[in-house]
Amino acid sequence: MTALPDWMRPPRAEGWFAEDLDHLPEAPRHTELIDGALVFMMSPQRSWHGRLVTSLTTALMATAPSGLEVEREMTIRLDERNRPEPDLLVTTAPYDPERTWYAPEDVRLVVEVVSPESAHRDRTVKLHKYAEAKIPHYWCIEDEDGAPVVHVYELDEPTGAYAPAGIFRGALQRPVPFEIAVDLDKLTPQRGGSE
Repeated sequence: MTALPDWMRPPRAEGWFAEDLDHLPEAPRHTELIDGALVFMMSPQRSWHGRLVTSLTTALMATAPSGLEVEREMTIRLDERNRPEPDLLVTTAPYDPERTWYAPEDVRLVVEVVSPESAHRDRTVKLHKYAEAKIPHYWCIEDEDGAPVVHVYELDEPTGAYAPAGIFRGALQRPVPFEIAVDLDKLTPQRGGSE
């Protein structure tokens, strides 16, 4: 059995806390904290995932109104034991080059692009945690034979849970959190070809 590097050992008996992520320079990129446990993205990222996140970030940045920022791969400090890192988010917080996380009350939309290793977390764990934190909008994007399919959820205030608001193929049009129109078919090249 291989010994754990020192940086992987929790700093206290209770485990990891949200602020600990800012003091782990040895941790791999995209390290998250879920229920006090460090979660690493250990598999190589697929090109489809990277292209989709980049293209969607660019599309949302081009249409986001003043007062909203689009951020990619930044953590949200949901509470002292949870700091997930969505693929992208839309926030009311102003740009700060030193920022390492966002508060949930400043986040209007969270987007997760499902990968085989993150499927359970994206479809269930994060769906529940983002709703508990009262983030109003959640998109979970699946790969359907190379085409993105967006599962849209809106927070139902009375229940505090997400309610499905649609499944989008080919094009996505939403009036919230701002007027959004995205040609989903143009977010990634077709398999075996280029754009």
